[in-house]
Amino acid sequence: MHEKLTCPTFDWYIENVPKIMIKNLFILLVSASCLFSCTQAKEKTSVKKPNIVLIMADDMGYECVSAYGSQEYNTPRLDKMAAEGVKFNHAYSQPLCTPTRVKIMTGKSNVCNYEYFGYLNPNQKTFGNLLQDAGYKTLIAGKWQLNGIYHDLRGNQDKSRPQHFGFDEYCLWQLTRNKQFGERFADPFIEQNGKEIRLNGDYGPDVFRNYIMNFIERNQDSSFFVYYPMVLVHDPFVPTPDSKAWQDSSRRYEKDTAYFADMVAYTDKIVGQLIDKLDELSLLENTLVIFTGDNGTHPSIYTTMADGGVFRGGKGNTIDAGNHVPFIAYWKGKAIGGKEIDDMIDFSDVLPTLLDAGNVPLQNFVTDGKSFLPALTDTSFQGNTYVYQHYNPRWGRWKEDSLHYIFNQEYKLYLNGQFYHTSQDSRENNPLTDQKLSGDEKAKKVALSKALQKNIEIVTNKKTTL
Repeated sequence: MHEKLTCPTFDWYIENVPKIMIKNLFILLVSASCLFSCTQAKEKTSVKKPNIVLIMADDMGYECVSAYGSQEYNTPRLDKMAAEGVKFNHAYSQPLCTPTRVKIMTGKSNVCNYEYFGYLNPNQKTFGNLLQDAGYKTLIAGKWQLNGIYHDLRGNQDKSRPQHFGFDEYCLWQLTRNKQFGERFADPFIEQNGKEIRLNGDYGPDVFRNYIMNFIERNQDSSFFVYYPMVLVHDPFVPTPDSKAWQDSSRRYEKDTAYFADMVAYTDKIVGQLIDKLDELSLLENTLVIFTGDNGTHPSIYTTMADGGVFRGGKGNTIDAGNHVPFIAYWKGKAIGGKEIDDMIDFSDVLPTLLDAGNVPLQNFVTDGKSFLPALTDTSFQGNTYVYQHYNPRWGRWKEDSLHYIFNQEYKLYLNGQFYHTSQDSRENNPLTDQKLSGDEKAKKVALSKALQKNIEIVTNKKTTL
């Protein structure tokens, strides 16, 4: 027989229903709390990678920044960046723009992948590709000059080449058109995400800055990488919007080295504006900002230094003035403020450093550099004791040069045997002959010679495996 079913009494409901409701409400609140916590954790995980902003001025040697001893130019924002961040006193690019751009973007010696001036072979991968693959939103703005338009190379009219190299968006000068189509400063000719834009009354550096700011604002909730190879301070040396001559539109392409100081000041101003934008969006504590230059200053520029000496630019040449560049890293709250690094770094070190900052493993990617990220936070950091370079620009009066050389902070040795005491002869006017070398100098030359041969062997072997 079935049990007789009885309905609960009214008193039972009064006694038990509130308990059931409270229990269910508690379960509901716990579940909601867990869901909220999981959502927060997911959001934190999605934005934990730091943002990276890499700014590279065009033709700006280290002597152009006040923090490096210049008395000629006004660079308060760069000086502040150095005072609150890390200043590298011995950072070395290649002596000319394209060799540097190929090297910094790929992390490889020019022996491995430099083929033509104004060209980066599409078979290469860049820091844009690697950071994009790791989930970064990526932008390049400023000077491109890597499609091969100077030599009419295959694919030089490909407007998607920046995207091929890992950049979601671009705003560039000299992508598929040379400067005969339009210059980079007043009334610039710009290619932006597949479209050609000719602007009247605008100033190119302002256009690039505005696009970068817009990109940062649109992607502030994501991790982003901005590569800004500036068009300043390359010649022609012309007025900026802060120059008095700019007010007369007919003078905006008036060439005079006297405007170089205005161009340096405008570079400094733009760097400050980008940092202010990051600060406005509360992104500075999660953003690594790096400022540097692609090679030395134009040889027509003479700069008065704090020690009273006059420094002549050395762009294109393998002397110290040709590839000794400013290099400042700023990361609010993480980098040691006011720190100066006297160890040497080379532009092949930039790619592994950016990946290190973004917690992105190199995996099977081959690079000739090593990360200097620990220099920002570790007081015991030790960088390179020497720098090896190969320089064969295939351009202008340097077209036939093919130089292998190695240097430390005292001496420099070329593969052909030329040896210089560069700490006393920075312009390499007086080669040291073996007959006049002291015993100590002979030992140092032998050590550099061994290191040079070892590096040539290493990069040559890497080249054959790429």
